[in-house]
Amino acid sequence: MAEINDLKEKIKKQVDEISPRAVEIADHIFDNPELSQKEYETRKYLAQELEKNGFKVEKGVGGMETSFRAEFDTKKEGPSIAFIAEYDALPVMGHACHHHIIASSSVNCAITLSKMSDELCGKIFCFGTPAEELMDAKGIMIREGAFDGIDAGFMFHGGCKNNTNLIVLAVDGLEFNYKGKAAHAAAAPHEGINALDAVILLFNAVNALRQQLKEDVRIHGNVTKGGDAVNIIPGTAAARFYVRSQQRRYLNDVVEKVKNCARGAALQTGAELEIVVYEDPGNDLLKNTVLVEEFESNFESLGEVIDPEPFLLGSSDIGNLSYKMPVIHPMVKTGGEGYALHTDEFLKFGKTETAYHGMSVGMKSVAMTAVRALMDPGFLKKAKDDFNGRTKGL
Repeated sequence: MAEINDLKEKIKKQVDEISPRAVEIADHIFDNPELSQKEYETRKYLAQELEKNGFKVEKGVGGMETSFRAEFDTKKEGPSIAFIAEYDALPVMGHACHHHIIASSSVNCAITLSKMSDELCGKIFCFGTPAEELMDAKGIMIREGAFDGIDAGFMFHGGCKNNTNLIVLAVDGLEFNYKGKAAHAAAAPHEGINALDAVILLFNAVNALRQQLKEDVRIHGNVTKGGDAVNIIPGTAAARFYVRSQQRRYLNDVVEKVKNCARGAALQTGAELEIVVYEDPGNDLLKNTVLVEEFESNFESLGEVIDPEPFLLGSSDIGNLSYKMPVIHPMVKTGGEGYALHTDEFLKFGKTETAYHGMSVGMKSVAMTAVRALMDPGFLKKAKDDFNGRTKGL
């Protein structure tokens, strides 16, 4: 294990050397935000940085036009580990989720390890995974085989505290389309079938359902089509919902209950119902205890303190990747305490000393965790055993 410790010390020095460039990259992305599925310039910028450092880069992998896969082969037999970069911005706000930190950190973690390739084995990957704010891009990339052959994935997310006990909710996006019969609302309402009534009944049924659900469930939606004119019985109406829960298994049960609410509304009104999954399902984040404990040890060795309380992050497509392979996704403090992601207040921390201190310690801790997975077969086996135990029967 002394050899691993020596490698960790070299990683810390290498990160210190590369940090000025990492800050430049993060600044550039922050100052040039691009929305989900529009990240062409950011993808080009990051790909060029990896190519300059000896990586072989393939663009548009896994069915996502603005994705990339960068590979560095040490030419020695060993596992394949991947750093995960996210780089899409929020509408209007820009990088109020600090994806500029994620992108630069993951790219530079990969470069850091590549600089030490003479002492490492296996393959080092960096994946550009776009559209995290909009859709389940990672899930699509998984189905398309982009992550096949990868043994473990590594990244960290910026936030208001240091935390390894993140809660990522599984989520399904459902669209309910009702088809009734239009009629004159004053002269012949009896000839109509009111599709909007079906949508209203659906909302009421969902509100009644909440009483019988676990506390971690979140159901929220809006009416996407409610009619064309007040004096016309709406012949078509539609609504979209997100349904979330801490566990995929329970979420599946809740989704079926919500669908039954929709079916009941159709039965009551006589409208026809079409149910569409309008967004790829997202899974909860499976915690890999082996990777988390290693990260915590590395992080605390840098003099940092971790908040042990559970922290609700929301939903993220990193959950789907955690169902594919062992993954670590801690939160590292890049903004002020108590400032929530996706706010103007959090955005203001994007280029501050707080953000870049978090980026430095996050890079060191994640890269040290990754190098152990790369160079310690017993450790990687334990991480995979933990993963297999959690995914058994799913």
